[in-house]
Amino acid sequence: MTEETPGFEEKPDVPSGATPDDAEPKAATPSSEEAAAPAGDANLTAGLTAQLDQVRTALSERTGDLQRLQAEYQNYRRRVERDRVTVKEIAVAGLLSELLPVLDDVGRAREHGELVGGFKSVAESLETVVAKLGLQQFGKEGEPFDPTIHEALMHSYAPDVTEDTCVAILQPGYRIGERTIRPARVAVAEPQPGAAPATAKEEKTDDEESGGGEEV
Repeated sequence: MTEETPGFEEKPDVPSGATPDDAEPKAATPSSEEAAAPAGDANLTAGLTAQLDQVRTALSERTGDLQRLQAEYQNYRRRVERDRVTVKEIAVAGLLSELLPVLDDVGRAREHGELVGGFKSVAESLETVVAKLGLQQFGKEGEPFDPTIHEALMHSYAPDVTEDTCVAILQPGYRIGERTIRPARVAVAEPQPGAAPATAKEEKTDDEESGGGEEV
């Protein structure tokens, strides 16, 4: 048996020509690739953030463009609808204007009691059709004279009116909606020159009656 000499420790074999430091294990040091990894991740994150900002900006611009196009389209539709209604009103007004003399004849026949028999049925059918097309008749005796819807063909003075008043309707007026096809042709009466207003006369009469009943 081999006897171990006390006091000596067995050392690892060291190749010939190697220094003692070579026999000792070296501490692990980070490589250059591992040190560069955090910096690479930061650059990648910054690049992705910049791309995300660009996408958001482009999306905002496209959204704004879409909203503008939608608003322009809505305005276009409203203009087209308004023009369509206007063209229709003009066409209907032109047609009904040609029928006004016929309607005047119907009105005169009715006033003279000549609207009877088959003529009456035809006349009423015609009036129903033009009413469905939106034709409205206006003009009544006693209403104030309005130069925007009345045409004065006769003029006179009257002591019983306080303002220019339509005292006779010579031809009725016609309108479609707010569009006047023909103004009402009327006879107008003005207050008598120098005559006191009726309201002033009534107030004076009331004062005289109340004052006459008192005794001093």
